[in-house]
Amino acid sequence: MTAPLLEIKNLKKYYPVKKTRSGEKTVVKAVDDINLTVNQGEIIGLVGESGCGKSTLGKTILKLHSVTDGQILFHGEDITSYNENQMRPLREKMQIIFQDPYASLNPKKRVAQAVMAPLNVSGKYSQKEKEEKVEAIMQEVGLGEKFLDKYPHEMSGGQRQRVVIARALINDPELVICDEPVSALDVSVRSQVLNLLKDLQKDRNLTYLFISHDLSVVEYLCDKVAVMYLGRIMELADKRELYENPLHPYTQALLSAIPVPDIHAKKEEIILQGEVPSPMDPPKGCLFCTRCPHASDRCRREAPELKTVECAGGGTHQAACFLCEGREE
Repeated sequence: MTAPLLEIKNLKKYYPVKKTRSGEKTVVKAVDDINLTVNQGEIIGLVGESGCGKSTLGKTILKLHSVTDGQILFHGEDITSYNENQMRPLREKMQIIFQDPYASLNPKKRVAQAVMAPLNVSGKYSQKEKEEKVEAIMQEVGLGEKFLDKYPHEMSGGQRQRVVIARALINDPELVICDEPVSALDVSVRSQVLNLLKDLQKDRNLTYLFISHDLSVVEYLCDKVAVMYLGRIMELADKRELYENPLHPYTQALLSAIPVPDIHAKKEEIILQGEVPSPMDPPKGCLFCTRCPHASDRCRREAPELKTVECAGGGTHQAACFLCEGREE
């Protein structure tokens, strides 16, 4: 049996902080005990409110942030303790597309220089080969040779994002972390960039971890969806199963907030009460208990584990909720 492309086991990323008044040391649990398996060619959506740890998880997987605890396996190889020199050959196979294309491009570098930079680092190609690869990838992302001599400020947001995509793909990676790649773009160009990402994924058999807070975008693009809250995964399921039969109250609330194009359509919206707890001082039991309309005393005492449960339609989910007890496989 073929090993998964990526395996995340009990991954944690904590940031040490110091309380100013008492001087007591504590930590921010940005990513807390995440388990996730990603197979070759899959598109996994990672959704949740701002500050839930989505981007931190993506950057920790790529070792852009150090790992506090847990394991990262790429092609079955444990890369958790790899230093920068050991990671350098793997950078070609694991890439990231950042949220803001203008911030992720050097304003002093022309497009050709920006896209060619990963090839310069690899040191595998002659100058002619690098120029040919740059021209080819620019055509593939929908930009012609006329853009090669432009600077980032001379391009639109959608064009800059295409340049960033070209730079991420020029070394033929297998895994691409897409960190909200369309949230900074105008609505009119989001669909174009999403279709480009989808076409590239099919043509190159890419694997995406697609981070977003837009559930409509995730429904269109992804195969599976993981819902995060305060650094933990609350629910994980195939896209159709999750959207048609959400089990966790937090997932239900997120899906109820998706805008409906028909202003006359009636839709029940679940309004969450209260504020998101501080990751420096999370609830002792279930992380969602302070906002959950179904929270019980048990929820405030114990933290539910992410377990596989059966659904009414015959499919399976993974959900961290006591309401799902009795439906476990």
